[in-house]
This record gives sequence, C-alpha cells and structure tokens, in this order.
Amino acid sequence: MAAGGAFAQAPAPAGAPEPPAADPRGPKFDAAMVQDAARALAKQPWKKPPQDVSETYAALNYDQYSSIARKPEARIWNGQKVGFVLEPTHRGFIFTNHLQINVVEDGYARRLAYDAQDFASGKAPPTTDKRDVGFAGFRILQTAEDGSTKEVLLFQGAGYFQTAARGQPFGAASRALSIRPVDQTKGEEFPYIAQVWIERPVLAANALIVHAVLDSESVTGAYRFTLRPGDTTIVDTECTLFTRAALDHVGLGTLQGTFLFGPIDRRRGDDIRPSVYDVSGLQMLSGGGEWIWRPASNRQTLQASAFVDENPRGFGLLQRDRDFALFNDDDSHWEARPSVWTEPIGDWGPGHVTLLEIPAESQVNQNIVAYWRPRAPLAANAEASFAYRQFWCWSPPERPPFAIAARSRSGRMPGAQNNLRRRRFLVEFTGDLLNDTARYPEITAKAHTAQGNITNVRLVMAREDKAARVLFDVDAGTEPHAELRLFLEAAGKPISETWLYRWTP
Repeated sequence: MAAGGAFAQAPAPAGAPEPPAADPRGPKFDAAMVQDAARALAKQPWKKPPQDVSETYAALNYDQYSSIARKPEARIWNGQKVGFVLEPTHRGFIFTNHLQINVVEDGYARRLAYDAQDFASGKAPPTTDKRDVGFAGFRILQTAEDGSTKEVLLFQGAGYFQTAARGQPFGAASRALSIRPVDQTKGEEFPYIAQVWIERPVLAANALIVHAVLDSESVTGAYRFTLRPGDTTIVDTECTLFTRAALDHVGLGTLQGTFLFGPIDRRRGDDIRPSVYDVSGLQMLSGGGEWIWRPASNRQTLQASAFVDENPRGFGLLQRDRDFALFNDDDSHWEARPSVWTEPIGDWGPGHVTLLEIPAESQVNQNIVAYWRPRAPLAANAEASFAYRQFWCWSPPERPPFAIAARSRSGRMPGAQNNLRRRRFLVEFTGDLLNDTARYPEITAKAHTAQGNITNVRLVMAREDKAARVLFDVDAGTEPHAELRLFLEAAGKPISETWLYRWTP
C-alpha cells in the first residue's frame, strides 16, 4: 500500500552491507507517523485502489458474503483479557477495497497477513486464493468476564463505521469524510481508508484507539478514532486533511440512516408493518442556541436542505420513537436503533448542516444523510484539522430545555379528495413545562410558510399528558414545495424547539 511506505525501510544501495534483520515485532510506531504518511501520500499522484478480488468472491450476493466468518481461534487478542478482540473481515461482494491492518503492541506495528485458513466460508465457495489479498475491514468485539463477546464496532467500506449503545442493534452509520455527496454534476467522490493501526487495548481503560490513513483522488487524511463502548457509546474523531486538489464541498461528521415510510410519509407504506425507519429526524443545536427539529421523509425526488450556522454546537440523526407497536418488526427492531449526536470540538466557523433525503425503495438503503459543510472551500495543497465527538445512544446527552416535537404526522385533507397540493399536518409537542399552568397559563402555536398558505391552525392542550397537539392545513398552490415552520410560544417567547419541514406535493 502507498500509505505504508512511510513505515517501510528503504532498500540498501548496491555494495552496501546487509541491513540488520527486520524486527519480528514490526517497525516502531508513533502516532505522528500517521500524519507523515498521509502528508507524503498527498504529494503523490492518486492511484486507484486495486480491485484484485477473485471473480468468484466479487460475484457473491449479500447472504453468501455475510456468512463468511473469522474463526474464533483466529481472533486477535483472543484469550488475552484486554477487554476486546479484533476480527478482520474478508473481501468480497461490494467490499472490494484493500485495507491493510496493523496491530500496535508495545510500541511496535505488526502487519496482519491474510490467511484463508482463518475464515470459515459459510455459504460462499471455499476460497483457493493463496495470495495476501488483505482485508475489507474489521470488527471489534467486547469481551465479558465469562468469555462471551458482543460486537461493538464494524469498520467497513468507504470509511463507514457503525456502533451502538449497550442493548442496541446497529443502525445509523458514520463516515470518516464525504466529498460532494450525491453531486449530479461532478459526481460523488468516495474516500476510503487505506491502512489502519489498531492499538492493543488495556482492560482497565475500556477504550480502543484506531489510527487510519484515508485516501481519495482529491484528499488524504490522518485519523485517530477513540471508541468507548457503554450505556452510551462515544467515538472521538480527530483528523487532519491534506488536499491534492481544491475542495468546495466537504462533509464532516457525516451520518446516514434509513427512512422508508412512517406517519409523516406513507407513500411507500404498502407493508404489513406500520412504519420502517431507524431515523425519525435531524436535530440541531445552532451556534446561537436555537434547537431545531426536522422530521425525516422518503422523498419522491432527491431533496437537499441547508441550515446556515456558525460554530454549531451539535447535530444528529435521532430515533425518537421507542415504542415497538409503531414498527411491529421482531427482526429489525427499528425502535431500538441508536440515535447519533455529533458535537464539534473547537470552533468550526461558518457553514451549514446539510440534510439529504434520497428516494429509496428498500430498507437496506441508508437514504437519510446529514453532515456539516464548511462555507470556505479547502484550497489545493493545504492542511486542515477538525475534531468531534459522537454519542451513540438512546437519547442525546443534551436535550432542549423546553418542549420537543415528539411526533409528526401528515395525511390527506378532508374534502380535498384528489387535490394532492393540499395536506393536513399534526405535530405533537411534549415536555414537563406543558403541565405548568401557573408559569404558562396561555400557550399559542406559531405556524409559518414562505410558500403557499397555512390555514386552520388549531392547538389542543393535553396538560395532564404534558403534551400539546398542533393541527394545521397547507395549500401549496402553484409552488413546488412549502417550507413549514412551527413552534410553541408563551408570553412572547418560544417554549419549544423549532419544527421545520419541507413538504413536496
């Protein structure tokens, strides 16, 4: 791998004495060397990663590929009581990029070599490949005192990784970097992780550190991921990017999840289940302190929304709906999927949170994407550093200090018949303050749209349930869409987060 060159010994010139034998522990490792490797790689012309997977394994379907398993006895740190074990994953199916994995122990980096004997092929045909073809990614499993294990991190594909809080299945995913997502002019660029160095953990720390070099046509990057699994799982990401070319559309802290259909959008809802989604919406805390909630939806056409901000305090894709009855899916358990909340470390300056809603016909498509896009482009041959913390959780560590938009529904307006440009919405706010009649004796709903018209706004207070339901009708008229805005107010001040939604007839 090109990224590994920074750690390799240069060949001795002709006639020189034989160099000393290589240390079996591997070369010495220092975290600064990862930055040096990424910086050196950025100065070289980009080389497309080799697609040298055998035809048989490249043609595997999902079921065949997912049945390939690392044998338990071949796990790294197996039986060493360090709190975790490492499982490299096999290449095949759509995961054809070559990832070089190094294990750092006692200050030395040892490269893991591929051996077909380390894998059980499952439903896939046994491989006869004797080459060192590398790996597609890796899993991290946490070990308990009784020797049992639970997967706590999956790192695979173009810089994608997944984790979850204790008791949750995997759901939403994070990406190390996104470049021009769904750009229909230049096309999206997919950076990939070329090489990782995984530090041998210490049992008492309950943490795992992964260093990585990212590569793509326009940029390289040096990354450090710190994983701390628990009731809330925390991943800290520190990165320095080295550009080969100018970049005007970079996505930081990229998250993606699934919304197929639900109460706000049933157009693809011909299913035995009432809802299918692991992301109910995008939550944002702006640099100015405003809390914003934007429900997710499976659109008929690609929709991109930009929420302008400066030095954002946080954003995330959340699963707010924790009632099994909303989904009735004993296999997928959408109600248990993690919410993911991202907090910048340091000031990110001006830019905007971007939300992409991509049409999807299948629940396997993660069609809801959110990220921070800096306003200033990254110049060619430049360096830029960023850091952020992501919480994979049942609910984010910070919560609005007032009512939240807990549920959002839409449906055909009574009497509208086949008029698809008129729609009725119901938004339910919940919060303890809604039961405080002494402090908030009079609450009003403020609804607005910049396109079309909102009529028949009705507020129903359910004080005993600490809830307020707002019903209103929208007529888009001749507009292609309507940008809706709603919040609760008392004594001239907001007492709820701001609910935003783009309705496209």
